[in-house]
Amino acid sequence: MPHAVTLIPGDGTGPEIAEATRRVLEATGVQFTWDVCQAGAETLEKYGTVLPDEVIESIKRTGVGLKGPITTPVGKGQRSANVALRKKLDLYANLRPAKTYHGLRSRYENIDLIIVRENTEDLYAGIEFQQTMPEYEELIELVGRTTGHQLDPNSAMSIKYISVLASRRIVKFAFDYARANGRRKVTAVHKANIMRLSDGLFLSTAHEVAREYPDIHYEDRIVDNMCMQLVQKPELYDVLVLPNLYGDIISDLSAGLIGGLGVAPGANIGSQYAVFEPVHGSAPKYAGLNKVNPMAMMFSGVMMLRHLGEREAAQHLELALTQVLAEGRSLTYDLKLRPDDPTAVGTSQVADAVIDHLQRLM
Repeated sequence: MPHAVTLIPGDGTGPEIAEATRRVLEATGVQFTWDVCQAGAETLEKYGTVLPDEVIESIKRTGVGLKGPITTPVGKGQRSANVALRKKLDLYANLRPAKTYHGLRSRYENIDLIIVRENTEDLYAGIEFQQTMPEYEELIELVGRTTGHQLDPNSAMSIKYISVLASRRIVKFAFDYARANGRRKVTAVHKANIMRLSDGLFLSTAHEVAREYPDIHYEDRIVDNMCMQLVQKPELYDVLVLPNLYGDIISDLSAGLIGGLGVAPGANIGSQYAVFEPVHGSAPKYAGLNKVNPMAMMFSGVMMLRHLGEREAAQHLELALTQVLAEGRSLTYDLKLRPDDPTAVGTSQVADAVIDHLQRLM
């Protein structure tokens, strides 16, 4: 029976990499019924929103989404479509693997990290105020009266909040993932030495949850030290669980260890729905040029196949991708040793090469 999946091509280079990914997923032999929904710059211009209601409704019907990158307008008052999608569907867990493959340019070998990022709270929840808002003076007065800090009235304010509920479920997600996938250790990452109440709550909750999983080693690290540790000795770490903002930063750092965002997949998972997407941006200046690297979205497709229970197809697709990387021939310019390498191929040609390897494997 075909799997119903909401396909959101996105904008910029999104439609090109989404089409390439759709082709390789279908080449695995798994059958899909695609519900294609538009989101991003095009819908903002037409409907005044980057995330139309029909996208949410479609994912609620299918249960699974595959999304290309979407441009977030900077400083234009529009909330990120990615953030809105996670909030509306309660996709509380952002799962971002970072794994080295032969053929990728990296200073490291044998990295295999899993970043588990809380997706709904922290500073990224988007609760912000500025001096033009009527509530702002009241907030300034409240902060001064309750804390003794007199804030500059010509400023903006963001609210960081962390709850026991969200902390507990994201840490449990990390431990459950570790147990289900034979992982050896979970590390909680925080800044509780400074953010004693908010990050302190996250850390104390993580300690409590860890006691429920005696079979998995547990430790914690302060986030700035964690950055240094990952650069110096990433082999010491396995599954990292973090609040929202730190998770975003650490997952990009981890992508840098393995060769860049062009090979970094991602998943946003909740109790009912899941959306799979590449981590990188939409690169609108390259739109329509058949130039950009589709590997990150294809690796996200591997994650989606596993989520759908199609483990053999997932294994075949991941192996086909690794073979294309190892051969080094059918790669886009960013994965070549030199970006001006004349042998670099386009987005659709990468898909052709992956499909060719899939056919040999099946």
